[in-house]
Amino acid sequence: MEAQEKTILIYVKRDGKIPFTDWLESLRDRKSRAIIRTRINRIRLGNLGDCKTVGGGVSELRINFAGGYRVYFAQQGNTMIILLCGGDKSSQRKDIEQAKLYWQDYQERGDD
Repeated sequence: MEAQEKTILIYVKRDGKIPFTDWLESLRDRKSRAIIRTRINRIRLGNLGDCKTVGGGVSELRINFAGGYRVYFAQQGNTMIILLCGGDKSSQRKDIEQAKLYWQDYQERGDD
């Protein structure tokens, strides 16, 4: 079975801030940022890799490098992925709750 390509969208808060991008750019280690970007590109090709559902329609990509990075996302239909936010193992519980709130907000606002 062939992997189905995905469209990647990045969640934007009502105030215009972009949690995922802000988090990624805040990482000091260039190699970590590169590894995360590579992982996102694999998703585009339909390969989600190591991920699990965390509830409320949100899933986490697990990136086993440095601090155990996590990228939180939701899937809309079979071909659309919405990147919500990111974090690491140390902030996982808080990040999951925040991702669920972002996903709820995204759904309430629709595609604007």
